[in-house]
Amino acid sequence: MDGSHVPPGTGCPVMHGGNTGMDNAVTKWWPDALNLDILHQHDTRTNPMDADYDHREAVKALEHAAVKADVHALMRDSQDWWPADWGHYGGLMIRLAWHAAGSYRMGDGRGGAGSGNIRFAPLNSWPDNASLDKARRLLWPAKKKYGNALSWADLIILSGNIAYESMGLKTFGFGFGRQDIWGPEKDVYWGSENEWLAPSEKRYGDLETPSTMENPLAAVHMGLIYVNPEGVNGNPDPARTALHVRETFARMAMNDEETAALTCGGHTVGKAHGGGAHDQIGAEPEGCPVHAQGLGWSNPGHGGKATNAFTSGIEGAWTKEPTKWDMGYFDYLFDYEWELTKSAAGANQWQPVNMPENEMPVDATDLSKHVKPMMTDADMAMKVDPIYNEICQRFRADPEYFADAFGRAWFKLTHRDMGPRANYLGPDVPAEDLIWQDPIPAGSTSYDVDAVKAKIAETGLSASDMIATAWDSARTFRGSDKRGGANGARIRLAPQKDWAGNEPERLATVLGALEPIAANSGASIADVIVLAGNVGLEHSIKAAGFDVAVPFTAGRGDATDAQTDADSFSVLEPLADGFRNWQKETYAVSPEAMMLDRAQLLGLTAAEMTVLVGGMRVLGANHGGSSHGVFTDRPGTLSTDFFVNLTDMALSWSPAEDGTYTLNDRATGDVKFTATSADLVFGSNSILRGYAEVYAQDDNAEKFVRDFVAAWTKVMMNDRFDLLS
Repeated sequence: MDGSHVPPGTGCPVMHGGNTGMDNAVTKWWPDALNLDILHQHDTRTNPMDADYDHREAVKALEHAAVKADVHALMRDSQDWWPADWGHYGGLMIRLAWHAAGSYRMGDGRGGAGSGNIRFAPLNSWPDNASLDKARRLLWPAKKKYGNALSWADLIILSGNIAYESMGLKTFGFGFGRQDIWGPEKDVYWGSENEWLAPSEKRYGDLETPSTMENPLAAVHMGLIYVNPEGVNGNPDPARTALHVRETFARMAMNDEETAALTCGGHTVGKAHGGGAHDQIGAEPEGCPVHAQGLGWSNPGHGGKATNAFTSGIEGAWTKEPTKWDMGYFDYLFDYEWELTKSAAGANQWQPVNMPENEMPVDATDLSKHVKPMMTDADMAMKVDPIYNEICQRFRADPEYFADAFGRAWFKLTHRDMGPRANYLGPDVPAEDLIWQDPIPAGSTSYDVDAVKAKIAETGLSASDMIATAWDSARTFRGSDKRGGANGARIRLAPQKDWAGNEPERLATVLGALEPIAANSGASIADVIVLAGNVGLEHSIKAAGFDVAVPFTAGRGDATDAQTDADSFSVLEPLADGFRNWQKETYAVSPEAMMLDRAQLLGLTAAEMTVLVGGMRVLGANHGGSSHGVFTDRPGTLSTDFFVNLTDMALSWSPAEDGTYTLNDRATGDVKFTATSADLVFGSNSILRGYAEVYAQDDNAEKFVRDFVAAWTKVMMNDRFDLLS
């Protein structure tokens, strides 16, 4: 094009920034608009795989031994463009695996290594992940060779496992089966800061009280996975750092022993890099020019030498033999006094006092040269904090105990977000059931389902109570880390049985009626709870004039208290449930935004969320029997009344003094219904209103029932990993 057809004064006719850029987003112009993007990501439009591609089957056919052999060989195949420290890539690959997994946080189960999300922004460009782009490029030949069956998510974690094995550690095991995503995760809130490594105060109520960190965050700064290695806000103070280490690792599901094992075992090998000036390092991958081809953090002073690589700015190894799994970390940490100093890049770090040169590690490039080791503030915390010190002394006294503790903690770190063992594939899956995997015994499938349904119908329980109980049991599922759900029936165990959102008194009544049926029929109580919900739903469908069966698949098991980590399960407690129009208390986040978050964790689309909310309202399943949003004169009937009345222009909505709303007859002014913002958003948001109008149409009453049943069944089946072959 020569420009002759461009209207005068308009310049380039191409839309700059792309039509999906933030500058053109709805939320730029209307910041308070509900952003539904998190329900629209990672669908078939973004996935390049064929529609019939079955990743699980592909992984089963993968040449697992050959993959492992190739990754083993890679460890010592040093490349000129990014040479390995001491000729071994182990430290780099461990850091890649660790930083991929280390973004996990227990609060909402998001982050982690299970989706290969470190390939995309913002994680690929976090300051803490500097130069990990090089590690992934080194792995590309293996990914290229083994193709679709070897996901990036699996390969990244496998590389860390193989690194440890190649340096002498017997690892606890490894599970294949992670499946890659194909774009950034829009559902993860990494913090409100607009700058990397912003002062920690921005995410704490009180920086001196680490537990006041904003939920669900776990890292102390934007752009880090854990704590600042130079100290709190970059100010060295090991005792203070220890408190933040304890809190951030706890938020990543680790206790004190696991935290100490990971810190010490992670720093038993490899080194940190900061041998040059920070201001000479180029932009991160997302900020680098197109000719860099996604390789960020260019280092003009690198010169093809491992010693000159730049990552954190801290410089040095932690042990005398950084490519060997041994007890050298403890020897250095506890046998020497340490003093505060700075790296060549200006980073705060600790160096030993009066260490003989022959006890120092050799240079990563020049093996004839000895250089001082270092410790970070987090390492010094292991020495200064009395709890961590005691644990480390036990490790030091028993190397086998340390290796086992680390191996288990490393396995947990790198597999925490994969869910139950049924999701693990390959020859190295440990046989042991671990409590953090939320084990569930196998359930029976040999009982008479119809007979159980008949017994349930005879209990006299209301349809709304049975529906609400089944929903409460299933809604805890989190697709983020595949925890929770109806399987296991943990709703009858502590802590779930006492959660306010589960209405403990009502729940006890329902369970009291259902548990004898389970005991007498051979069915699990988990199955009976879901079946009861289906019975109530089928009753409500018939009241609407339709005959639509609700699908059911038997075989759920019942977990025991011994198989349930009550403390770990406490993070699954719902603080709000827009589907049952309930909030535990008033939050800064709107009810509809919290409903959106729950819908995403349940794996629902915006249309599925819409149909479920509309149905749950008319079914009378609101928490505590609340009438908000029950836009019908015939509650208990699975009708389209919620949508019909929401879109009826003979009615108008007005705010009430208590923060709710009233629906008024325009002609008389009479109040017909009340609502919360979680109800009205289905009429105010243009996308959700589009779905609501579909179900308000006269010709879609039966479609609504079918769609509700499909979405309901999806929620009830989210956690049926026991059905995987």
